[in-house]
Amino acid sequence: MTDQTKIALVTGASRGLGAALAEALVPDYHIVAVARTTGGLEELDDRIQAKGGSATLAPMDISDPNAMATLCRGIHDRWGKVDLWLHTAIHTSALTPAHFVDPKEWTKSTTINATATSVLIPYVAPLLGEAGHAVFFDDPKAGEKFYGIYGATKAAQMALARSWAAETARTGPRISIVAPAPMPTAVRARFHPGEDRDALTSTADEAARILAQL
Repeated sequence: MTDQTKIALVTGASRGLGAALAEALVPDYHIVAVARTTGGLEELDDRIQAKGGSATLAPMDISDPNAMATLCRGIHDRWGKVDLWLHTAIHTSALTPAHFVDPKEWTKSTTINATATSVLIPYVAPLLGEAGHAVFFDDPKAGEKFYGIYGATKAAQMALARSWAAETARTGPRISIVAPAPMPTAVRARFHPGEDRDALTSTADEAARILAQL
């Protein structure tokens, strides 16, 4: 690995779209894969190596500010930069009426979906510099019935991303927000149990489409 190696930070990389994006970036990027699930990260690493790529696994909780500070300091000390940040990590609460909101689920969703993003942006921004690229993934459910917790906290995440995009439009880094097609992921299954998953776009195909679009 040389100083010219491009670094892709993928938060939420152990499964679903995050894992597919990490694989799709091989061999052009060294992948820094972040997720809580160690087993999922190890399986991802096997697939990346099978494609001739390389990865650094970071089994960390993005809702832990100290862990994220350690992660970003480690990236700075080793590579001095991040070329591409893909933030796919998300917590999906069960669908529920607004008048039955579980306070624990609200707190967990707010912490992972909104607060963690507000912590990560200041940590990752110096690594991206002016030339880097950060990508966020929209799923507009705010205001839909039964999506109160997820819709509100995802909307908060997107509001942060859109503000950052507006603020850096002239100076960089580049901030993109994309809306993925429906995919057979764990997130989708939680909201749509019993759905015909074969009719959905595969994560690999959607990752390829998104990266081509970017």
